[in-house]
Amino acid sequence: MASSCRKLTPSTFKSDVWAHFAFLSKSGTQEVDKSKVVCKLCQRELKYCSNTTNLRNHLTRYHADALQKAQPVDSKQTQIDKSFISKLPSSSARAQKITKSVAVFICKDLRPYSVVENKGFKNMLKILEPRYAIPTRKYMTEVAVPSLYTEVKTDVLESLKSAERVALTCDGWTSRATDPYVTITSHFISDEWELVSNVLQTRPLHGSHTGSNIANLLTEAINEWGITGKVPAVVTDNAANMLAAVGLTDLLHVGCFAHVLNLASQAALKTPAVTRLLGRVRRISAFFHRSTLACHALKKNQKLLDLPQHKLLTDVSTRWNSALDMLERFLEQQPAVSAALLAPEVRKQEKDLCSLTEADITAAEDIAQALKSLKKATLVMSQESTPSLSVIAPLKERLLEDMQPSSSDSAVVKEMKIAMCRDLQKRY
Repeated sequence: MASSCRKLTPSTFKSDVWAHFAFLSKSGTQEVDKSKVVCKLCQRELKYCSNTTNLRNHLTRYHADALQKAQPVDSKQTQIDKSFISKLPSSSARAQKITKSVAVFICKDLRPYSVVENKGFKNMLKILEPRYAIPTRKYMTEVAVPSLYTEVKTDVLESLKSAERVALTCDGWTSRATDPYVTITSHFISDEWELVSNVLQTRPLHGSHTGSNIANLLTEAINEWGITGKVPAVVTDNAANMLAAVGLTDLLHVGCFAHVLNLASQAALKTPAVTRLLGRVRRISAFFHRSTLACHALKKNQKLLDLPQHKLLTDVSTRWNSALDMLERFLEQQPAVSAALLAPEVRKQEKDLCSLTEADITAAEDIAQALKSLKKATLVMSQESTPSLSVIAPLKERLLEDMQPSSSDSAVVKEMKIAMCRDLQKRY
């Protein structure tokens, strides 16, 4: 009987049917009898002829459920559906559309060309379109983005042809790598009465930043973009080299009123009392930025006092409104800041802590209130979607009226207002 003989499961046979069959040992010995097998499910003996055909037939006929159980799939084996995925030809319409969208992404979001080599970016595109082959960094640099630039430039040139007259803004700036550049932007009213603005170019300014060099760059841009006959007016800041540059081109010049407001505000911020107060607030803000212990204490007190979870701000010398933002944020968080500075663990870490007196806090509130009208005026002049030239004269007069010292003003505010009015009147 099969049940009385020892069953030996072969280990070298890989067919799935061997999970249900085994050889028998010869009676009274350890020798395997390979002429017969026994079914583990029903104990029935079957003849073995060096193949599994009759064994599989037996399972199909008597044990179909066992045969239908799925066998584990080797994860390393290529699945058949993936074997037939073919890559999109780079010349296909879909591949070109995706490549162009990648180039637009790089340009609009100011991403580095190396983004096409990032693992996360590659994985995203693989999920969105498995057949797409991502171009190399070199291809994006030398082919895709230059091609996109040519296409966009052609569109801008066509739109400029329809303009009756064009205004230009010209501004010099320095990158984080301390490389100097000049950016020129065009503005005109379309046939649909919409304000259209385009950045025409950003070019490095090699050599001295003289009015002559800037004038040459401005003239080249006007000729390149075909707007010589549009009688362009040029808006610049009030720097001497910019004024000289526009004067050399014989173009109509309009001084940037937002820049005038910035200079007037800087004059107010440079009064001795304001400078001292801003220095103390700046020092406190810097302390909370560099000390993790103080930052933790500030967050804890913000929760206890139910204040917004905001970080302290530090002003930027080239943007006057950042000083106002710094003051307003400090006044918002002043209770939490004071509590954090009095915490034993913070005082133990820092021996020379800077703090504000009640008089300083009152002065900060007065300064912030006095600067609010200038901030509103700056925001009006910084709008991109609406022309702002028409509001310069009434805005200036309104500011001069608002900046007249009154009897209720503190000495600090009076000194600020006098400095702002004097600077505003001499510049515009």
